[in-house]
Amino acid sequence: MKKTILTLAIQAAVLGGMSMTALAADEVEVSQVKGNQPQQSAETEQQTIEKISVTGSRIKRDSFSVATPLATLDKGAIEDAGIGSLAAILVDELPQVAEGVSNANSQSSVQNTGLSTIDLRNLGTNRTLTLIDGRRVVSNSYSGNYVSLSTIPSTFVDKVEIITGGASATYGSDAVAGVVNIITQQDQQGAKFNVRGGTTEKGGEEMSVDGDFGTLYADGKGYLFMAASYTKEFGLDYWDRNRAQQQESWSYDDKRMCNTMLTETYDTALKTNAQCMRDITQADWRDLNDSIPGGVFNEASSLRPDAGFWYDGQTLRDDWHEEKYGIHFAQYDWLKVPEDTVAAAVKTEYDFDSGVQAYFQLQYSRNHSENPKSPESSDENEFALVRNPATGEFVEEYVGRIPKNNPFVPEAIFEGASSRGITWDRNFAEVGAIVNENTRTTYRSWAGLRGFVWDNWEWDLSVGYGKFKQEQERQNEINVLKLRNALQAEKLADGTIQCIDADARADGCVPVNLFGEGSISAEAADYIRANPTITTDISMTNVLGYVTGDLFELPAGPVASAFGFEYRRDTQSVDTNVPNGGVTFNYVPTFEGDVDVYEAFGEVSLPLLRDMTAVRNLSMDLSLRVADYSWSTTDLMKSYKAGIVYEPAEGYMVRANWATAQRAPTITELLSPPRGDYDGFDDICDGVTATSTGPGHDNCRLEPGIAAAIAADGSFKDENNGYSPNVGNPDLQEESAETFTVGVSMAPSFIEGLRVAIDYYDISIEDAMTSLGNEDIIGFCYASSLPYGGDNPFCNDVKRDGEGQIIEVQQRVINADETNTSGYDLALDYRYDMDGWGSLKLKLDWSHVLDYSITATGPDGQFTDSYVGLLSSGIFEDKASASLSWYLEDLRIRWSVKYKSSVRRSQSAHEDWEKDIAANAENCASGSASCVENPEPLWGNELPSVTTHNLSASYSFDVGQDTEIRLSGGVNNLFDEKGPFVIGGSGNYDSLYGGGVGRYYYLGAELKF
Repeated sequence: MKKTILTLAIQAAVLGGMSMTALAADEVEVSQVKGNQPQQSAETEQQTIEKISVTGSRIKRDSFSVATPLATLDKGAIEDAGIGSLAAILVDELPQVAEGVSNANSQSSVQNTGLSTIDLRNLGTNRTLTLIDGRRVVSNSYSGNYVSLSTIPSTFVDKVEIITGGASATYGSDAVAGVVNIITQQDQQGAKFNVRGGTTEKGGEEMSVDGDFGTLYADGKGYLFMAASYTKEFGLDYWDRNRAQQQESWSYDDKRMCNTMLTETYDTALKTNAQCMRDITQADWRDLNDSIPGGVFNEASSLRPDAGFWYDGQTLRDDWHEEKYGIHFAQYDWLKVPEDTVAAAVKTEYDFDSGVQAYFQLQYSRNHSENPKSPESSDENEFALVRNPATGEFVEEYVGRIPKNNPFVPEAIFEGASSRGITWDRNFAEVGAIVNENTRTTYRSWAGLRGFVWDNWEWDLSVGYGKFKQEQERQNEINVLKLRNALQAEKLADGTIQCIDADARADGCVPVNLFGEGSISAEAADYIRANPTITTDISMTNVLGYVTGDLFELPAGPVASAFGFEYRRDTQSVDTNVPNGGVTFNYVPTFEGDVDVYEAFGEVSLPLLRDMTAVRNLSMDLSLRVADYSWSTTDLMKSYKAGIVYEPAEGYMVRANWATAQRAPTITELLSPPRGDYDGFDDICDGVTATSTGPGHDNCRLEPGIAAAIAADGSFKDENNGYSPNVGNPDLQEESAETFTVGVSMAPSFIEGLRVAIDYYDISIEDAMTSLGNEDIIGFCYASSLPYGGDNPFCNDVKRDGEGQIIEVQQRVINADETNTSGYDLALDYRYDMDGWGSLKLKLDWSHVLDYSITATGPDGQFTDSYVGLLSSGIFEDKASASLSWYLEDLRIRWSVKYKSSVRRSQSAHEDWEKDIAANAENCASGSASCVENPEPLWGNELPSVTTHNLSASYSFDVGQDTEIRLSGGVNNLFDEKGPFVIGGSGNYDSLYGGGVGRYYYLGAELKF
């Protein structure tokens, strides 16, 4: 191997392929058809050579005729990023790309751990179509069309091209936000072996090993490439970060007009242990839970001291005080979930003497993630969905109180117990810690033939098949019905304690003693333990055929075109070993479905003007795709696109693109019964008192549990469990989107090496498939023109327990009115040759969001919510990445900077505070004694902008003939920026700021021969 040639090749790849939105004149894929083509004239042959494949179109064309903005990330940029996940690299490097599902934000998810997805324009993973070599592939989740990027071996990837809008006319449904096309290696030869490891200063270790091999065979007629990789991430937990161990339970007090935190100290006058933060230190903050291993019984209040019985180990005490003796449950939450992935792939191409090329590709991956959680925590209000096998209907079954006559009840508790029984809270440590385990196995394959016909027309016909299987197991849950039976116990004359119900005894019922640590026997733990599983099987079969070539000549050039068809069959089944429910688990019922899709598409590229005064090139692109879905609720779907490319002079281009796109519902969106999920939300009834006048408070006081809390503590405190199951909707219809983009790119000759582009986008989605927010559903029940009660459909979706706490908000998928987003992307690329000192490259990508809003219809008419600048939506008004790279011979050094603008943590908290400020101002104006002269602004709600810096370097050298070693390393987040303190975040961090990972070091070595 000649080192000078290799060096030039690497530099050319890096300098020519970094992510440059809309500057993709040479960021394209050369047509894979090679070998023996039909005889052509010299002129036709030259045209064929110049025509290339561009993501977003099946027409082979010259590289400067792309009407849609295109962003590219090449192999060099992926290597320089220094982190293992391709999805994380794309999020880090391209501001248009938002975080999808990752191991830093799926800690609370039962089924999403192990996924690695991205989200274009924050429009949702379901609206981002991920392709491999321009092909649809099987999904990695029943939640929707989620293609996990970790299923592709890292060395199998050559580059990634992204179309950010207007691609449904080419690729069909799910491309509303755009297309991510993973392009695999095309012509790499030789073998390569790579090992890499990285760590933070404490925890978060990662390691990966990968290798690949490419070769020609059969005298150059065939090409074979194989790749395999193994990646292991050890995770990051509570004990690795001091901030994660900081307790906090924040609220704003509208009486004292101050920010408060829970403390141990109970103020009898104010009836709260929330103190103004200005009067305490961070060491005083508390956020403890009453679900302790020994149990808490007949708890009168979660705020007051001496409020119930509890076990300090084996000792029964009557001075329960939650914020003094409770447990910090955040200790069981991982900041980053451990996982490991094995992936392998092989592809081959063979040129027959007839001019036809055959191709085949096979991919395999296995991802395993294990998310340890706390032992199950339950109380008398613990419920589970139980299905009646005869009717198919579900009811909620509760564990209930411990009967007063239960033989295990201590005398001290018995004497003060109500005839209704004993309330309780307990951690079931004896049953074991919950472990949420996910194993995902994916197979993808396709094979096809392509060649030429009619002189210069290329044809391609292929069939593909993919299969995905996910096996979820949730170890050490509780069977609610068995626990209820086990608490209904009696003592026989001989002193034996048994379950009262004879049928339960026949089923092996063992009485459960909840009083004291370790009091649950091993036999009782075995009886009530449940290990529910969910098995998901998804398959996709598709047949794709198309032809592309020139239709006829216009004065400005040939009219290029592509016509084709696609058939796709998707099947999905979800099975559980607890089909009738009954366990403390994110219940997902058994369901299945399938769909057949028949599609036809066509594209033409019309050269209008060429080589005229002020018009170097003017062309128009037109495309149409129609799709027929087998289910009746989806009409014939039609997607259109029209684009204009105008080059006034060499180096300058104006492009515009208008497109309509339609997305059909997924099998889950259409057919799924209620399935478990947890989302954070605020209860509108939080803080309600006997006289409070907040929105909905009159109706809140009608809830028996809330009324009881007010009577006991003076106010109701929201401690909801966040449970909000998702529900499909068989009446869903397709959603329709209009996308408009216009942009300018410049490569002025008077500044050699400079390229600048700016693109504006506007996407409007009508009848968007979504679910109303939990807080909107709650508000429509308690604070709308609809009457409160059973006749209000929103109230039927909100369920509370005996203490008034929300235990379920049901989220049904609906066709909402409209989703709108607009903004612009700026890209700059500058290359400077320093002669003997090498060369420099400056790169900048900036994305600015002008609008992101959702308009929906509620009981009081239409309402619009804006999501720009809200952490909950993940939509930063500005995101940017910039880098400066220095290349000298075989040395490469890169400094990069990532920027995210300031955001608001919670819009609802801000609006509530504004109302409090207005009410206080009225009190002050009227001379009321309740006036607070200097009300405090919200604490922790306005989060500052964050900038992080990365430094990487690599050096290549020969170690023998045709053998080279490349050493690389770097520091990501050089200045250890972990992001702001986030109230309610995972460990007080947020994954959008790195999830608390902080400074990260890595080293790697690559052997190439």
